[in-house]
Amino acid sequence: MINIFITIIENKIFLAAVLAWLIAQVLKIIFYARKHRRINFKLLMGSGGMPSSHSSTVMALCTAVGKVEGWDTSIFIVSLIFSIIIMTDAVGVRRAVGQQAQILNIMVDELYEKGTISERRLKELLGHTPVEVFVGAGIGILVALLIN
Repeated sequence: MINIFITIIENKIFLAAVLAWLIAQVLKIIFYARKHRRINFKLLMGSGGMPSSHSSTVMALCTAVGKVEGWDTSIFIVSLIFSIIIMTDAVGVRRAVGQQAQILNIMVDELYEKGTISERRLKELLGHTPVEVFVGAGIGILVALLIN
């Protein structure tokens, strides 16, 4: 069992994906600290924001698979298609859900001020802008190319 764990951790494809995710998450903390003059470690495990860790992770995975297994293999094509789906979802569906959360939070604020309901807010930072996805994808590709 330990050998399987070690094999996974030493796998360059796995390392590229995990490292790309970690770099994107740490960059979120740095960008937030620069803008707000305080550190928010909750961003390390959060979603949304600049850059997209979803995009960096899947593009690192896809790029690493292409380099290791070959650009003309079925597994590369599968990882590429899933990467495109995930990045499209990050910019489309999840972004729309985040915008709905903003509107619902405004409604909750208005109702709360009138004293008719208790305040319970929804998380608004769920999706990404196209730039956040593009930057995340670039980080993932770069990390995979450097590792493999």
